[in-house]
Amino acid sequence: MARTAKLDLRVFQQELAARLANKTAAQVESSRLGLASAGTNWLIRLSDAGEVIAVPPIAAVPLTKPWFAGIANVRGSLYSIVDFAGFLGQSAPPAHGTGGQSRLVLFGARSGEMRAGILVQRVVGLRNLTELEAAPPVDDAPDWFVQRWQDDVGTAWQEIDLARLAHAPAFLQVGL
Repeated sequence: MARTAKLDLRVFQQELAARLANKTAAQVESSRLGLASAGTNWLIRLSDAGEVIAVPPIAAVPLTKPWFAGIANVRGSLYSIVDFAGFLGQSAPPAHGTGGQSRLVLFGARSGEMRAGILVQRVVGLRNLTELEAAPPVDDAPDWFVQRWQDDVGTAWQEIDLARLAHAPAFLQVGL
């Protein structure tokens, strides 16, 4: 089963790379990666996501907040792993316990040297901002919320800035 997930992810990443290579810079800038976590749809800049991978084994770390899933070895480097739904205060089951659609989104270079990632229930695919309408922002939204969007069928999408999230004090304080 794990081998099938790896093959599917590899095919997904190859197809994504091929599609991006055929797009202009403006098209890439208006593209966002769609994620689903705890019943909410999220968008992130493609440059913010260093990599999207199947969820590797995660080692729990004692005396940390419940949303801090632990650490994972990704190609010889240790990454801090945060359950995104848990971080948001959602009571959804942990992303790493929901099966084959869960993914780990590793932070990209804009986040600095931070080796971290967020667990999400699934990757929805690419969304183009030109096909979405701006929607009113959420009240009292954290500064890493960028823009709220709505698609043509009324689905809400919250764009987030992973670089800002990576430096948010609440995100950095994983200890109890």
